Amino acid sequence: MSCHVSEGSVDLYEVVGLLAAATAAGWVDAVVGGGGVLLIPVLLLAFPTYSPAVALGTNKIAAVMGTATAAYMYQRRTELDRSVLLPAAGLAIPFGALGALSASSVPASYFRPVIMGLLITVALFVAFRPDFGVQQRNITVTPRRRNTAILVAGVGIGFYDGVFGPGVGTFLIISFTTLLATQFLESAAMAKVINASSNLGALAVFAWQGNVLWALGLGMAVGNIAGAMIGSRTAMKRGSGFVRVVLVLVVTGMVAKMGFDQFA
Repeated sequence: MSCHVSEGSVDLYEVVGLLAAATAAGWVDAVVGGGGVLLIPVLLLAFPTYSPAVALGTNKIAAVMGTATAAYMYQRRTELDRSVLLPAAGLAIPFGALGALSASSVPASYFRPVIMGLLITVALFVAFRPDFGVQQRNITVTPRRRNTAILVAGVGIGFYDGVFGPGVGTFLIISFTTLLATQFLESAAMAKVINASSNLGALAVFAWQGNVLWALGLGMAVGNIAGAMIGSRTAMKRGSGFVRVVLVLVVTGMVAKMGFDQFA
């Protein structure tokens, strides 16, 4: 059954704050992912009477626009492996939708401890392996590795993006870098395509449920697009070493935020 929310009045300060948060989230998302960790809490603060599903649904409008923009910017200057991207993106749409359908029945508290553990492992691994994702690795990418990357990105991470979401870009970057031996910059570019697809599937479900503030979401999408354009250009200009540093910083911030939500 669908329900519908109406958009109440938002004062100028809240509008400015939401636009600033959307722009910052677009920049972070374009570089390493994790923009939702910035934007969703701001939405919950601005609309305390609405359910978390409304914040998730409204965030998806900005996220779809921002990740699609970043994907377009990257593909203009980065060679992407379409043999992996196309099937993975095709799977991410329905599995992102399936995740969104499951979101209300699976408490976020179930995910946080596991995701925090995974993110801490990722941060430590990247921090103590300075060549990972920065230098080219001599690994033969077999059909099995490609198929595994497709299933992990399209099915596993696509579903996770719909049902919970924080750290999706990071998990995609690490998955592609590990399985396909790509550098962080190329992995980030591929991650945007999958993330845009899973966001689109989740948005369709949230919209069907009536959990989207359309005018606000479209307004934030403008800021998210601007941030995505700046972020993707910065990443392409600075290279994989820059993406690596931002990834560690963002993962540390996500762990701190989820830890606060879990134990506060």
